[in-house]
Amino acid sequence: MWDIVDSNQQDGDKAKGAVAVDAFPGLGKTTTVLAFLREFHHREIAENGEFTAQGHERLPVCRVGLTGNTGMKDLNRAILEFFGHAGRNRGTAAQMGQRALDCVLSCEVRVLALDDLHFLKWRNTSGIEVSNHLKWIANEFPVTLLMIGVGLAEKGLFSEGTTSGDTALAQTGRRTTRLDMQPFTIKNEAGRREWRKMLLALEKRVVLADKYPGMLADDLSDYLFARSTGHIGSLMTLINRGCQRAVRSGTERLDRDLLDRVKNDEASEKARRELETALDKRRLTSRLRSSNRKAA
Repeated sequence: MWDIVDSNQQDGDKAKGAVAVDAFPGLGKTTTVLAFLREFHHREIAENGEFTAQGHERLPVCRVGLTGNTGMKDLNRAILEFFGHAGRNRGTAAQMGQRALDCVLSCEVRVLALDDLHFLKWRNTSGIEVSNHLKWIANEFPVTLLMIGVGLAEKGLFSEGTTSGDTALAQTGRRTTRLDMQPFTIKNEAGRREWRKMLLALEKRVVLADKYPGMLADDLSDYLFARSTGHIGSLMTLINRGCQRAVRSGTERLDRDLLDRVKNDEASEKARRELETALDKRRLTSRLRSSNRKAA
């Protein structure tokens, strides 16, 4: 994302490349994007100051969430809501769009993030309307569009609700870089190393009186993979609930007996049994097979 945002031509007469983060639920799309936006915001403020040359508050990032019935006017209103604009509740869609553009220019916004884009019904009138409106924003606003959602390609984001072969409507796909996110895998050494790094990082963040080095990365590595199926969202849910139970029960550590009493999300619970069987029979392992485990 850094490469795309920083390399974009931010002149008004240049077409800006967009980013679409498209992945299944539970893989940390929104969390990852928010972390990027936070770091980008802090960098821009540190380099350019809290206020623009005209005295406006500098807001490098604007983020809005969409709903299933969002139309062009609703999107413009949501942008105006972000800025607290006095005219956010009156005017036509075009008028609101011009007000939004004025806010973006005044506050020197560089990234416009649209979350939950999959809620839009791309194949009905409002969906096609919003898709065309996004093209207008990309043309007129000096920003990088950062779109987040599930199954965006299948829902018609890149074809505006029509056939993918319609060259007249291929602009969005040509201008958008699609980034996906995958669950952790333990099928090879590189995947197992990434899984271990994640568990080691989580260990540092766990605050329990009796925690110890290797509590997650060594003693619970296979177990946590089976319970989460490699999805970061499911893993964080399990560990958060496990820590809460450990504090409430006085155990003050995480182990298999305690976590067996903690319910996780339905999708991971359904896939748990098959993975546990493979791990128990050593057909799979999340542990590093090389001797340099500590270095990982």
